[in-house]
Amino acid sequence: MSLKYNWLWSCFLILIILASCQTSQKDHETLHQKQNLVILDSTDLALMPHHVRHYEIFGKYVEDFNNGINIAILKGIDIVQSHAPEGGGYFTGITAVPTESPVYYNLELYDRPLIEVPRNSSYCSGATYAAFIEAMNLIYGENPPLLTDNRFEALRMQEPDGSRREDHIKFWGHWNADGFGNHFALVQYGKMGEVISPEEARPGDFANISWKSGLGHSVIFLGWAIIDGDKKLVYWSSQTGTNGYGDQVISLSKIKSIKIVRLTQPENMFTFNPAQEVTLDVPGDSIAW
Repeated sequence: MSLKYNWLWSCFLILIILASCQTSQKDHETLHQKQNLVILDSTDLALMPHHVRHYEIFGKYVEDFNNGINIAILKGIDIVQSHAPEGGGYFTGITAVPTESPVYYNLELYDRPLIEVPRNSSYCSGATYAAFIEAMNLIYGENPPLLTDNRFEALRMQEPDGSRREDHIKFWGHWNADGFGNHFALVQYGKMGEVISPEEARPGDFANISWKSGLGHSVIFLGWAIIDGDKKLVYWSSQTGTNGYGDQVISLSKIKSIKIVRLTQPENMFTFNPAQEVTLDVPGDSIAW
């Protein structure tokens, strides 16, 4: 009788544990579903940090989404990375000779030069801007609408004499500025994007990170991940940790705030006002996960 009772009791406990695990898993899935988070798995991270398969790997999260614009940005990342498959080197130094280069290669928009690079290296905002430009090349192909000279000049990364374009000077100057440059350039100046909450972020969205340690980072969002119980942000950019262009995973515990912007109206590249003023007082968003 005692053995039978113990057996029944053991079975009962096992059923309770299984039910609890299923409920926990459902709650976990419901939370992610409710927050609409893109949680990456180990297969998504297998090729990091250097590869040219961002569209292939992360495109599945943005199929039939945002008129294919995020897909174009992922393809743009692959084009930029292909110019420096091992990263190409990260370097900043305004007073260096030759001076810093935001991108590794001579970047063009519709076959018109945006920059003649002073050296083969890159830094974060230049990396994300290059992916943006390559995406625009893909979106409009070989027959883009007319881009007036004054708008093209506003998109250039150098002054006419080849010198550095300073922060907050026209489109690239706003993108490259300290703070939330993607917001300054895409949302305010170019009227081409909109702010997205961190929970709604999708691969191919642009993001500016404000670190708890100070300063910031311009990146392209790839997803969220949980590694050894730690919640992570996964992105592509140029940084020392990847020797230039590459994917990076960072703990959310290091992030003070973030501002995520989605390119939604690329057609406004052909109509924006080059004299548009920008407000710098933009608050960051917390990551509620």
